[in-house]
Amino acid sequence: MSLPITQLLSMHESKTLEFKRDLSSPRNILKSLVAFANTAGGRLFIGVEDGSKEILGIVNPLDAEERLCNLIADNIEPRLVPDVELIAIGDKTLLLVEVYPSGSRPHWIKKEGPFDGVYVRLGSTNRKADKELIAELERSVSGTTFDELPLPELTVDALDLAAARMLFAGQRKLSEKELLTLKLLAPVQGRLVPTIGGMLLFGRDREEYFPDAWIQCGRFAGTTKSTILDHIEIHEHLPIAVERVIEFIKKHAMRGADLSEIRRRDVWSVPMTIVREAVINAIVHADYSQIGAPLRVAIYDDRMEIENPGILLPGMTVEDVKQGVSKIRNRIIARVFRELGLIEQWGSGFRRILEEAEKQNLPEPVLEEIGMKVRFTVFFAEKAPSGIKYKAIEDAEKYVTEHVTEHVTEHVKRLLICLEGGPSGTKDAMRCLGLSHRPTFLYDYLRPAIQAEFVQMTQPDSPRSPTQKYRLTEKGKRCLEKGG
Repeated sequence: MSLPITQLLSMHESKTLEFKRDLSSPRNILKSLVAFANTAGGRLFIGVEDGSKEILGIVNPLDAEERLCNLIADNIEPRLVPDVELIAIGDKTLLLVEVYPSGSRPHWIKKEGPFDGVYVRLGSTNRKADKELIAELERSVSGTTFDELPLPELTVDALDLAAARMLFAGQRKLSEKELLTLKLLAPVQGRLVPTIGGMLLFGRDREEYFPDAWIQCGRFAGTTKSTILDHIEIHEHLPIAVERVIEFIKKHAMRGADLSEIRRRDVWSVPMTIVREAVINAIVHADYSQIGAPLRVAIYDDRMEIENPGILLPGMTVEDVKQGVSKIRNRIIARVFRELGLIEQWGSGFRRILEEAEKQNLPEPVLEEIGMKVRFTVFFAEKAPSGIKYKAIEDAEKYVTEHVTEHVTEHVKRLLICLEGGPSGTKDAMRCLGLSHRPTFLYDYLRPAIQAEFVQMTQPDSPRSPTQKYRLTEKGKRCLEKGG
């Protein structure tokens, strides 16, 4: 046992700990044991008052132990064999039941059946699992992830392969073999069909099959959801959606700054490294089999909350995540994000977030399971302006906007400010913009800027030179000079 008994008895009930006064409510005890087995395991003490933690003990300990073992054997399917022992605390005796994450999940209460009697542990409560969650429990034992399942009713044409090839340009050619290797396609009865992962990543009509596979972003006034100031819905392919979410966060997570700070991009109430990791983690680990709510990003004056559908995978706790333990919910999505450079190392994302927050003297971010979703909260260094931008920010946007044609995007406006200090290569420019995804930089930032004649190559005769850099044209310089 990892913690001393006395320490456990002083703790509050949690995902892996519960107290019962006695055996007078056997159904509730059975629900907890089933939930422990289906989720992350746990310990149940019998003979302890939950609220006061008073050690009551149990009468006739040997008889109580036998009764409990019979209850478990007669009422839980598949058969569950937890560790049951008698614990002496002073002159009192407790029953301790320790349940481990089960390789035979889902377990259920026999009288309620395999559809209505399955429970999982959420915080310190037990919740009945719906059919989607039951299916995930079954997949977690078989070793198959939801996004690896094929969609035999669809054809290859259901995927936007042109968009996929554009994102992989310079890395993979995405031949039929590559599509199979990445498991965007799978063979079914002699033909190739999209996988769920393929559809989630690059499906032409993704939301027809997965109606909640989109992202909702909102900016609220103050610290509650009583007043919304701005919102967007993001329905693009998931690798592209990452940048769209981050753009929205950057727009609304600004702190007080002067013009020189804006030009250095030093205007965020939270480091963009934290933002990027949090957004990517949410997209990669969302449970897209759940129905009812999309992935949500909510920005308040003092914090940002990112919620993705689905609880932590069976066997995982919040503490596990904090320690860097990683289980991949969506292998295909994670593989593609890794190939595109959006993920650096498995299991390191949350640790990097905690380390960066500590380095920046920010409050520790909070990860919690709420209902059937996981919420990640990042606290700002100082309050972001609530709906009304500071004058310096308005000025910075104004001087660029007034001199850029209506066909140039916000991406180009940011790139102009990035190049103000002199020519930059691709890596430096991406670092300046807070990007890690090269195709996004090339297609959303650089190409439109060159086409609008605001930016040019330093080596136009050798466009693919490894020493190629990009600089402002006279037109681009005049734009910034007039604004400055």
